[in-house]
Amino acid sequence: MFRKNYIEPFVMLATLLRWLFLATLTGVVVGTGTSLFLNVLFFSVDRSAHIPFWLQLLLLPFGGILNGLLIYYGYRKKKAGEDDSVITAIHRQEGKLPLKTLPVKPLAAILTLASGGSAGKEGPCSHIGGTLASWLGRMMRLRPALQKKIVACGVSAGFASVFGTPIAGAIYAVEVLTIGRIRHDYLFSSVIAGITSYQISQFWGISYTFYPFDLISDFSELFFLKIVVLGILCGLVSLLFVEMFEEVRMFFSYIQQRFRIWRPMMPFIGGVLLSVFILFIPTDYLGLSLPIMDQALNGENVPFFAFFWKAFLVAVTLGSGFYGGIVTPQFVIGALSGNAFAGLLGIDPALGASVGMVAVVAAASNTPMAAVFMGFELFGASIGVYIVGACLPAYIIIGHRSVYPDQLIIFAKSIWMRAKSGSSLGERDVQISYDLLRKIQRWQRRQATRHGPLKPPDKE
Repeated sequence: MFRKNYIEPFVMLATLLRWLFLATLTGVVVGTGTSLFLNVLFFSVDRSAHIPFWLQLLLLPFGGILNGLLIYYGYRKKKAGEDDSVITAIHRQEGKLPLKTLPVKPLAAILTLASGGSAGKEGPCSHIGGTLASWLGRMMRLRPALQKKIVACGVSAGFASVFGTPIAGAIYAVEVLTIGRIRHDYLFSSVIAGITSYQISQFWGISYTFYPFDLISDFSELFFLKIVVLGILCGLVSLLFVEMFEEVRMFFSYIQQRFRIWRPMMPFIGGVLLSVFILFIPTDYLGLSLPIMDQALNGENVPFFAFFWKAFLVAVTLGSGFYGGIVTPQFVIGALSGNAFAGLLGIDPALGASVGMVAVVAAASNTPMAAVFMGFELFGASIGVYIVGACLPAYIIIGHRSVYPDQLIIFAKSIWMRAKSGSSLGERDVQISYDLLRKIQRWQRRQATRHGPLKPPDKE
């Protein structure tokens, strides 16, 4: 009989070969599906990019009501108890996603962005990727563990296709599942799926923009500390964005329940509000907002509070019920805030925008490793140390908050915080640790002893 040590390499080789085939097949299918979506999206957005202002005011509410009707009726026949969130599917549904609702979110995203709603394009791509991969897994009758893995491959392929960052896209899809742990057994297959999808998308005519950054100056400790401060500020901007998005979403939910408004009407109301807001806020922050992001990345001057207005319009758009991605807005918010804060810190605005762009993704999505790789793929290795210096503090400072409430917490970000392992961010089961509370109480007792008990106020 063979000893275990001799058999294991053959088992690992068989595993590699199996996932080389499955991940490549997934990348081909997903890359084709996302390319079809992106080509239709770009065509639609181009048609509405230069419409008169008065028509834009009408188009936002119109896009809202179409969004509401499509999502409402598109999900009425959905199988009860079957969620189409890819994170939920992997954690709680054994990797199963409903195929019948596959076109609903992509069509809704096209309506959102073509009408001017402030959102992103990656959400539908991850949805397409996860759903098509889930369908492939069911066709091949994969057992639950493999079904989950192939869905993760599909999400990786979707992200790689939309951003042109196959390595970062693969890691993002794996890292976004949990806080504190990465499924390393998913990485090889996810990277293969991402690279394949990226190549297939190029074959179907999808082009990508990269921003190579040549940093000539030598490394400086003081300059690195400035980058760390910039990362902290971008993390706080991410916190503002996440909280704003959550509060606006809860506000619209309260209005809908309080006044018993028919749910499809909520995006219409959101569209009306957007039309009112752009009477005072520039239209640069509608849609994908890629032109103003490019200005920030090129080092041009942008309004200091541009990141706030973008975050606000995204919160109103998605919080009212429009459908769209939420990662592209993080790119825009990060580039705008990095450009703005760079001037305060004496940093090149283009460099500030570059590191800020990925730092906000690291924080708001809780994906620091994916953000670092994304920075390398988009901007080159010359600023790699500064990308790391901005992403990690941004990820820590935001705490246990995210644009994805389905994320599971495996390990808390600080020993001074405690969370039930396996709980989701949406359950809000994160508290200050008993150790830190005891330290605070001891400090309070020492202060009371030092200053004596408080004297009651004199009676008049």
